[in-house]
Amino acid sequence: MMRGSPVVQASVYSAPVFLPNIIRCIPLDFFIFASEQWLLISVFMLLMYAFIWRESSKGGKSITYHELTRLINADEAMVLDVRDAKEFESGHIAGAINIPYSKIKDRVSELESRRDRLIVLVDKVGQHSGSIGRDLRKQGFNVNRLSGGMSEWLNEKLPTVKS
Repeated sequence: MMRGSPVVQASVYSAPVFLPNIIRCIPLDFFIFASEQWLLISVFMLLMYAFIWRESSKGGKSITYHELTRLINADEAMVLDVRDAKEFESGHIAGAINIPYSKIKDRVSELESRRDRLIVLVDKVGQHSGSIGRDLRKQGFNVNRLSGGMSEWLNEKLPTVKS
């Protein structure tokens, strides 16, 4: 070895030169950990899946626009639109009742007369309906959610009413 030249030691866990750049960017320590702790990672993934599934089902069953159309035509469901009043006025499903997301807790009494009917929650893209559905289910209402919200309804070019 020559005097004065720096000694560069390669990491024990560095990626081989023949791997693509994207793989060389990921520290190989992660893969080593994953191969040694596969049981721990499997349990973590299973628990994560169970948590997501449980939380999504708390807000009521998610139904498609086909099912909602059938329920409305058979007069088996009431549509509760939880978007803001301005969005509701620009276009909503025929027969829908508007109670904005921010006011639902104060105006739940308006739904008491419809406790025996199925309530289908509709919002813009499905963000708020889960938490509202969970709250209404706790109070004894039969609740479902429209999958995709009004954006899915409008994408399918289904009819809306302006108020």
